Amino acid sequence: MRIEHAFLFDLDGTLVDSVYQHVLAWKEALEGEGIELSVWRIHRKIGMSGGLFTNQLLRETGIEITDERNESLRRRHTEAYRRLGSQIRPLPGAKELLRWLADEKIPFAIATSGRMETAAVNIEALGIEPGSFPIITRDQVKYAKPDPDLFVAAANALGVSIEKSVVVGDSIWDMLAAVRCRALGVGLLSGGYGREELRDSGAIRVYEDPADMLYHIDEVGGRR
Repeated sequence: MRIEHAFLFDLDGTLVDSVYQHVLAWKEALEGEGIELSVWRIHRKIGMSGGLFTNQLLRETGIEITDERNESLRRRHTEAYRRLGSQIRPLPGAKELLRWLADEKIPFAIATSGRMETAAVNIEALGIEPGSFPIITRDQVKYAKPDPDLFVAAANALGVSIEKSVVVGDSIWDMLAAVRCRALGVGLLSGGYGREELRDSGAIRVYEDPADMLYHIDEVGGRR
């Protein structure tokens, strides 16, 4: 028998305060390859797949991104992000929200566009017990956000219908992915995107951070 509903969480900017560490890591990686890109332009791309990141980078800079250079960028980003890992903290209410869902026996999973090599830093910061719930990373799907593959895989891992799942994320890429797989999207402001941006991308509700979402959990399918 399939479970009725579940919560599917993004990771960066949704459960952990790590968006700007990613921005700085990408800035360092790009500069290491001799590519100049403003910090604000990098921030707008956090949360999308690496392939889309590269495509947009090509359009904005006119620089050819070969497979070899793309792999070098990824390696540089990973190395820089790991150095910044000690700065990463859970967002307010993140641990409490996950604990509440577990206590209420409401299933949940994490679905992140990051590969495990960087997601592991966030998982450690969040203090997650390995194997306590599914964690789907970029390594496990063909396409990342705004394609819905990550969230579909997370719902499947829980045995839940994606159409009855609630996708929680901080970026427009999360909300667009939710719309594409007919899940309900809940946006958080904790990653730097604005309320109207998240709503225009499909969010049915927008909260400040995990603590604010927990306070209003009954509005999005939880029961206190």
